[in-house]
Formats: sequence, C-alpha cells, structure tokens
Amino acid sequence: MEPGIARSRGHSVARGSNYLLRVGKHVKMPSTSTVRSVMPTNKEIVRAAYDSFASGDVPAVLALMDPNIEWTEAEGWPLYDGTFVGPQAIVDGVFLRLGEIGDNFSVNLDQLVADGDTVVALGTYTWNRKDSGEPAEVKMAHVWTLDGGKLLRFQQHVDTAKERYLLD
Repeated sequence: MEPGIARSRGHSVARGSNYLLRVGKHVKMPSTSTVRSVMPTNKEIVRAAYDSFASGDVPAVLALMDPNIEWTEAEGWPLYDGTFVGPQAIVDGVFLRLGEIGDNFSVNLDQLVADGDTVVALGTYTWNRKDSGEPAEVKMAHVWTLDGGKLLRFQQHVDTAKERYLLD
C-alpha cells in the first residue's frame, strides 16, 4: 500500500497533515490505448477529480481545472473568503486550510447528477471536532460547471448553521 493511502470500508482514503478525503465509488477513465473518438463525459471528469482527491493526487485534480476556474465556498463556511480564481488560489485558500475545520476531514460522495455542462455532487462532510474529538457530519452539495472538458466553476452548498454548531 502506498504511503498516505489507506483503505476503509472499501473506500480509498488519502491522509493529509490533519485531514482526509474519501470517495466511496471509483470510475476508471477510458484507457489511452483505445481509440478515443469520444471525450469523457462531464460526470466522468468530476468523478475523476474526486478519485484523484481520494488518492492524494492533487496535481491530477489541478490538471482537470481550467486556468481561470472560479471556486466559491458557501457563505458562513469557515473557508469562505469570496471566490477563489485559479488552481493555485484554490490550493492556498481551500485545500491547505481544511485542517481549520477539524481533524480527519473527509468528503463522502453519495451521488453525481449530470445535466449538460453542470454536474452536481451530493454527499456529506465528516470530521472530528477539535475540542472533543467527537465525530461531526453535515450534508453537502457541490455544483460544478465544465467547459471543454475542464472544471470551470465550483459552488459549494452546505448546512452552515449545523456546521457552526458542530464547530463551536
């Protein structure tokens, strides 16, 4: 098993400094050895982004992003700071700050729903509360907009009232 990667209940788990990201389902992208007359679907691209997070492959996630991607966390969410533009701003403003939410932070993907250039990811966030170590969970929805096979826009929706209660 690779360092920093673990398996838990059939899920891939990528461990960071004090967070982890988990995705429950895996989809393989079409093999490059086959004739590629069809591009991956937007749903497959978003699934690949979550799978790359789960395996700890942040460069692969960044490669799926448009250079001018717009990433907006929900107002009231601890990482909300307006809209981040560009992959590096997302790394600095979101990915490297996940530990501020709590320990063992994870994204648990339940469903992807696609319609044209929009893909909605439904699931939960889980973490351990900093003060007590008790588990916490909130439902989330991520709305992705794609263009030309690249992640162009991300909008997070989460129960921020429950999240604030769980962080206090």
